[in-house]
Parts: sequence; structure tokens; C-alpha cells
Amino acid sequence: VLTILDSSGTPIYTNTAWGGDATISGLFNTVGAFSTSASSQDSMVLVTLPPGNYTAEVSGLNGGTGIALIEIYEVP
Repeated sequence: VLTILDSSGTPIYTNTAWGGDATISGLFNTVGAFSTSASSQDSMVLVTLPPGNYTAEVSGLNGGTGIALIEIYEVP
């Protein structure tokens, strides 16, 4: 589960599987990210944030565990 929190620790975005969102997949090449299958269970969000401090938090779905890789890109 990917959760974006604001500077007070309040969750503002969360995702458990990106679902092949066309807007996100259309940006893979633009930002230099590797492409991901539309059926993958990877968590991804596309957000516009005002200047400030944020935290990206990854946790296991239903108490699951594993290895996480977080990548953050600025979209032109």
C-alpha cells in the first residue's frame, strides 16, 4: 500500500494497485521510468502537490511483508 502523507502526518493519497491508469502509463517514457504491466499489483499515484514536505509510506496489504522500491518523478 502506497500512502502519501502531508507534513502533519495526515494521509492525502493512497493506492493499493494502480490498475493500468492510462495517464500514468503515458508518462513512463516522459519521466524516464520503467514501464509496468497494466495488470501488475504495483501501487502508483499521480499527484499535484503544493510546495511543502511530504512523506511516502509503503506498507503491506493485509499485514503482508516484502521489499519496496519507491521512485518519485517530477512530471514536466
